[in-house]
Amino acid sequence: MLQTIIENGLSMKWDTKLYDSNHGFVSKYGADLIDLLDPKEGELILDLGAGTGDLAGLISQQGAKVIGLDNSMEMVQSAREKYPHIRFDHKHAHDFSYDRPFDAVFSNATLHWVLDYEKAIACICNALKPKGRFVAEFGGKGNVSCIINALKDALCRRGYSETADQRVWYFPSLSEYTSLLEQNGFRVVFAAHFDRETQLADDNGIKNWLQMFGQYYLQNLPRETIQDIVNDVEEQVRETNFKNGQWYADYVRLRIAAVKE
Repeated sequence: MLQTIIENGLSMKWDTKLYDSNHGFVSKYGADLIDLLDPKEGELILDLGAGTGDLAGLISQQGAKVIGLDNSMEMVQSAREKYPHIRFDHKHAHDFSYDRPFDAVFSNATLHWVLDYEKAIACICNALKPKGRFVAEFGGKGNVSCIINALKDALCRRGYSETADQRVWYFPSLSEYTSLLEQNGFRVVFAAHFDRETQLADDNGIKNWLQMFGQYYLQNLPRETIQDIVNDVEEQVRETNFKNGQWYADYVRLRIAAVKE
């Protein structure tokens, strides 16, 4: 089942079963981010962009009380089914509030989708107790640049320059994002910007990645054009993203830990 969601004016469709089966690396790589979070027994923690709930489930196993938030109703419904003991809310990362302050806000692979990033930072700060922790990882400057450049090239050569020029993601540099946090009530205690080449699930790895994560560029095009573009992108990135018989995404991540002052 596909669900249409809106974030900052972008229309997206998520297939949660495909997300879990072919893109489980999203949660897998977020698991060690929980070590940086270091959840404590009895803490109240917000999982911002909880997706289908797997990381919220891991955090709750360490004794914290978790509330998950996601702007996709389909993701929220899937998470509720998988983890009925955890509360999951349908809200936007740049427009949310709670009556009770949190000990920590945790976010994995979400904030690069939020174009109103300063509003998101303000919401996160307002949601935390004094000295509350914010721990996040998301796409940083240069993230999936080989794939994106090939996709935009394929679109432009077929007359879809306006589509190619649309802004879909926010991939900041380390200095840009840490400065924003410092300007909005945080003290940054850890920051890293690093390459993490990520193996994709199967022989259709690049094609599946584009259908899931690049769909905003493709969703309004004729079906035969989409297939043509996806094939074109695959061939363009074969030299850089296909190694030892496996497809890889050229991920670059930004990992942050900050404390509310």
